[in-house]
Amino acid sequence: MDLSLLSQLNAERSARRAAILLTHLETGNQRIIRQGEVEDTDPLASELESRFLSGKSGQVETGSGTYFLTVDVPPTRIVVIGAVHITQALVPMAKQAGFDITVIDPRTAFATEDRFPDGSLLAKWPEDALLDVPLDAFTALVAVTHDPKIDDLPLQRALEADCFYVGALGSRKTHGKRCERLMEAGASEGNLARIDAPIGLDIGAASPPEIAVAILGAIIKALRKGTE
Repeated sequence: MDLSLLSQLNAERSARRAAILLTHLETGNQRIIRQGEVEDTDPLASELESRFLSGKSGQVETGSGTYFLTVDVPPTRIVVIGAVHITQALVPMAKQAGFDITVIDPRTAFATEDRFPDGSLLAKWPEDALLDVPLDAFTALVAVTHDPKIDDLPLQRALEADCFYVGALGSRKTHGKRCERLMEAGASEGNLARIDAPIGLDIGAASPPEIAVAILGAIIKALRKGTE
């Protein structure tokens, strides 16, 4: 591989940005495609977008020859604001599904090692905890405290960081008031429309474990299928 291409790939990896190394197997020619920079006129556009979503490398045949797509996608992670019962159920499910997960909650009644013994907990206010876990396009943000003083700031930060999934617990009425607050803080209507609220897939979930399943399903859908 050309050293300049390797340097570019390493830079994308360090910045937690997705990229694909495209290699023409007959000629050996290579180029790097970054997510969000796929041209509509590129004959591989559909395949490239699909690979960014799946995260899987592989070979593809085209009219101009055979290519190998080496896909480099950052590890996806979930940041949960709120160490509640739903979160206790969500953490082991998310880990089984292959996600890194961090739980943030400043409330000492909820943020205890007894409830979260696996090292996923940051018992800090979100504005401090997010310095250790910066949000990005490969992060899902889940807000479940029902407390605007805790939920609102990370929701705003998640929209600004273009997190691939942003969800918040609460009724439509609660979410309406939340949107009013976030608009006053500078969020646009377009960004607010990205918040999944009420949170999770509409499967009639009632108990905390069922709601956790609905949330994880919504996250996986957003990751693998993109926004619809």
